[in-house]
Amino acid sequence: MDLDVSQLPVGPFPSNCYLVRTPSADEAVVVDPGWPGSATDIRLELAGMGARCVAILVTHGDLDHIGGVAELAEGSGAPVWMAEDEAECLERANDLKPAGFETVTLRSWTPENRLAGDETFEAAGIPFETVPVPGHTEAHLAFHVDGHLFSGDVLFAGSVGRTDRPNGDWDTLLESIRTLMDRFGPETVVYPGHGPVTTLGDELATNPFLVDLRAAAQ
Repeated sequence: MDLDVSQLPVGPFPSNCYLVRTPSADEAVVVDPGWPGSATDIRLELAGMGARCVAILVTHGDLDHIGGVAELAEGSGAPVWMAEDEAECLERANDLKPAGFETVTLRSWTPENRLAGDETFEAAGIPFETVPVPGHTEAHLAFHVDGHLFSGDVLFAGSVGRTDRPNGDWDTLLESIRTLMDRFGPETVVYPGHGPVTTLGDELATNPFLVDLRAAAQ
């Protein structure tokens, strides 16, 4: 399936927000509208494309991936799709933010659609498949559409998600990445939560964190 995917880095880290639509469509899906205040930039980008947001997808509950959800959802009327087991991160966003971010104000939102993983649903005419990929967070989801994989903070170009925080686990993360490699082809385009776009094949071949997976594939 042909997709028009625009990458929009937001926030101080920065994290990648993605605007996804079929070519020239006037409806778009927004993946991970990351930082408080980012909704304004997202709406301007969508306006320049001649599109409006009709769905918001959240890969996981870290503040740099949920910070703009409430503002964008309120302004657009778009429903939010998020893992059931991390919905509290959005519903109690300001209470659950990590230490060191006391000056950041997060708005809460109740996601309209709660996911467990391994579902399919349609938004903006696009059939999304959810893939449970825990390890960075315990209920992290990836979203797949016919060779396009929105991986959040599980897999990056040349790196992988952190596992040194509460609910992080290295063995679980590695198994999640193995699942992605086994389930989807090497040509699958990976749109990560941070950094440049890559492919599953390139990461299996060169990512220094995937030595064990590389050895098992030989």
